[in-house]
Formats: sequence, C-alpha cells, structure tokens
Amino acid sequence: MTELRFHTDFLPLADTLYRIAFFILEDTADAEDAVQQTFLKLWEKREGLVDVREPKAYCIRMLKNLCMDRIRARQHLMFPDRLPEQEAPARQDDELDERERLDKVLEAVKALPDRQREVLLLRTVDGLSYEQIAQRTGLSQLSLRVMLSRARSTIKKLR
Repeated sequence: MTELRFHTDFLPLADTLYRIAFFILEDTADAEDAVQQTFLKLWEKREGLVDVREPKAYCIRMLKNLCMDRIRARQHLMFPDRLPEQEAPARQDDELDERERLDKVLEAVKALPDRQREVLLLRTVDGLSYEQIAQRTGLSQLSLRVMLSRARSTIKKLR
C-alpha cells in the first residue's frame, strides 16, 4: 500500500473508528488509544494491505479486535485467575527491584526525544486531552498520537 492510499482510504476513517471504539470501550482515552493503535498496525502491515478491497470493513474488524483485547485485559486485572496468597511483608529485595524498575523507566523517559517526552508528560502526568495538547504544542492530534505511541513503545523496549 502506498502512503497516498493510506491517506486517502484509511485515515479519513478516524472519526468513524473513534465512535466505534468509544461505543465499545466507553472511555475517551481508551478509544483514542485504540484508534491510534489501529492506524499504527495498519501502517506496519501496509505491504500486506495491497489487496484490501474494503478499507472501512478491514479497519473496523481490526479495531473491534483491539478493543476486545483491551476489555479482556481490563477484566483480567479486575478478576485475576487466582487470588493472591496472604500478603507477606515487603522484602528489601522487592523494594530494590521496584526502585530499579522505576529508575529504568525514568531513564527511558529522559532518553526520549524532546517532543515525545513533552507529549508523554502532558498526556500521562498532566492528564491533558489530545485537543489540549495540540493547542499547547501546535501539533496535529494525529501527530500527537503517533508520538505518544512511539514514546510508549520506546519505554517498553528499554524497560
């Protein structure tokens, strides 16, 4: 798939995909993230999408699957497979492991390019919406979503 086809056939579906994701997930941020994740997956698989005849149907199916994965993950967190044993007092080793993980995450955030770090902090720490971040930074919402996704991916890799 060419970049032109991506821009003409897939990107215009963003509003429709957002409404579907919001209907399924019932959360603005999750819906935005699901749509962003859909576009990222589409772009990553662009070479295999040459034969897609119905971009809208293809995108909706992909989005629906991603939303269902998010719901399953939420439910798994709410209803774990087994209950934890009686909580043991925290050991010093566990506290050190947690500190080391936190240090790694902080170092990963510091290592991000300036714009990605700014967008990540505005979204996660300040809790601003994409629209508010776009107004503050002058970037488009799509660019913000891409930056945020890349920042999160980078942090996951470095952890």
